[in-house]
Amino acid sequence: MNASSDENKAPVEQPSDPDAEKRRQYMAANRDRIRELNRLWRSQHLDRARELNRDSMRRAAARRHREADVRARGRERAKRWREEHPERRREYQQRWVAENRGKVREYYNRYYEAHRDEVNSRVAARRDADPERTKQITRQWAERNKERRADLQRNRRSDPEIYQSELEANAAARRLKRSLNRAGLPPKLLHATTAAERRTNEREADAYFNDPSRPEHLRQFTVFAESLTEHMLKNGARMREFADAYVETRARTGLPPVPVENIVYARAVEIVADRMSRVDFLTSRDVAAAVRATKAEVRREERQRQFDGLVKGVIAEVHRYRGRYVVASTMENQARVQRGKPRASVEKLVVQLAMQEVVERVPTGLLTIEDAHSAARVATLRSGVVFRSGQGGAVDRSHRPPLG
Repeated sequence: MNASSDENKAPVEQPSDPDAEKRRQYMAANRDRIRELNRLWRSQHLDRARELNRDSMRRAAARRHREADVRARGRERAKRWREEHPERRREYQQRWVAENRGKVREYYNRYYEAHRDEVNSRVAARRDADPERTKQITRQWAERNKERRADLQRNRRSDPEIYQSELEANAAARRLKRSLNRAGLPPKLLHATTAAERRTNEREADAYFNDPSRPEHLRQFTVFAESLTEHMLKNGARMREFADAYVETRARTGLPPVPVENIVYARAVEIVADRMSRVDFLTSRDVAAAVRATKAEVRREERQRQFDGLVKGVIAEVHRYRGRYVVASTMENQARVQRGKPRASVEKLVVQLAMQEVVERVPTGLLTIEDAHSAARVATLRSGVVFRSGQGGAVDRSHRPPLG
């Protein structure tokens, strides 16, 4: 008998039991009375009621076990069939999906609403795993859907606020480009960060700031960096002398040369690490960062010392030979007038002449031209040279030392 003949057969009516129908009617009409009789019988026959309850629970548990075994055997048979017939399974799945597009879309939307964050994270991870493939797919979609892209852009610009903000941003970019071009500067360079790079940066930031060991790590790094800077500012000169002697010894013995700076900071790192109570969270990157910060601070302090030394030397030079420098400045102004040039300030000329003498005697290797100009201005303000009013007036000649 085939399936079509089974479907055409009329359902067979089961014979009705008049006694069962009467019982159902009676129970429906006397629910409260039956409940009260059951409670009364249970209170009078408690042991028998418990025994019956245990028997019922055992039968229910056995029935659940049988049903679970049947389901497990069915799953096992289905699994074996899928493993033995992968092509038929694939064909069935494809056919079912093709015949039930609406159900598939409904199932997907329902799952996405319940697991939105999880789905988005999986999709983003899949895109980040192969960024080149993602870019290729995006370009291909754009080529296939040019009209769709145009519609999306038109819909976005239909908002007056968004459209006005884009116009203002474009106008500002053009103004900046023209300003840089007029000033002879290169155009503004922007690094376009992709969504994958931004997600990577966010993950690294979360891993960094949510690390439970971060407070102790930062404490050790801060203490180490400050101690290294303090040690180098206090003992840098003496350690460089030792490093110079060490490099000379290596050269005499025929060993390859080593930069003095590396020896100085390697020894300083060793000393500071030995003095600290804990350095277990410090990494090589931390040590390198602390060394870079210390080098910058030591350089800044040395540059400041050279600047202060230059200013003090110029002031002392001006106070010591101010008469001679004033005479030389007056002669310079007379020569400038004869050449048709405007007069210069006597104070500035005096400081310039004094600086030319002092620069040859004090260290200025870290100072720039701007630093020299700043030192000249500071020295001019602090020199305290007293000039007579008028153009190019000289100081009191009783304080002028003899020339020559």
